Amino acid sequence: MPRVSIIIPTKNEEKMLPKLLDSVKAQTLSDVEIIVADAHSSDATRSIAESYGARVVEGGMPGPGRNKGAIHARGEIIAFLDADVQLPSSKFLEECVSEMDRKGLDIATCKVRPLSRKPIDRALHEAYNAFVIATEKIRPHAPGFCILVRRHVHHDIKGFDEDIVFAEDHEYVQRAQKQGNRFGILRSHPIAVSVRRLEKDGRLILALKYIFSELHMVTKGPFKKGLPFDYDMGGDEPKDTEPSSSQK
Repeated sequence: MPRVSIIIPTKNEEKMLPKLLDSVKAQTLSDVEIIVADAHSSDATRSIAESYGARVVEGGMPGPGRNKGAIHARGEIIAFLDADVQLPSSKFLEECVSEMDRKGLDIATCKVRPLSRKPIDRALHEAYNAFVIATEKIRPHAPGFCILVRRHVHHDIKGFDEDIVFAEDHEYVQRAQKQGNRFGILRSHPIAVSVRRLEKDGRLILALKYIFSELHMVTKGPFKKGLPFDYDMGGDEPKDTEPSSSQK
């Protein structure tokens, strides 16, 4: 039985996925399985995942995709990652798991740092870190691109709520805490995340979306019937590329 099951929901991630999988393969903690829950990619995502020894299963949007991947997980700890993150140190998994054990945590996340040298990106990510640390004990937040959870806890809380269409990750950890599970933000390492969504949506627009979403969750609950703004999953659709045989 592996110590950690890494679950990655994907859709057209041929550009980003290899960098993540390279960083996973470099880990000092080798007792790991990789499960890619793919949402019908039309690029080389599936073949790339398989070339790294990952098990590819049918996925969907982020919440449902993570749940479908977790069905196949055998590890004591599940690490939910997104394809556009990178593990910044070869000891990332080893030391994060050790910190979870040492602190008696059932579910956890990390601080974040951008894969960008722009001061604005660093400032935005540090502002996020300050916010989640300030609310760690009273209203936990965890980005779906980096959640570590004990497998039995994921099953006990019945996974991600698949009716929620945005911020399902924050609802997931808040629900876990309310059911008596211990949440914490790990200090061992930050997770390195791309800024492609900031560049795609615009930094101010995306910040406003997150603020609006947080206010909506506090006052009215999570979004379950659609969003007042656009949200796309995954990478870009490949141009002039026919679907693979598995998608025809």
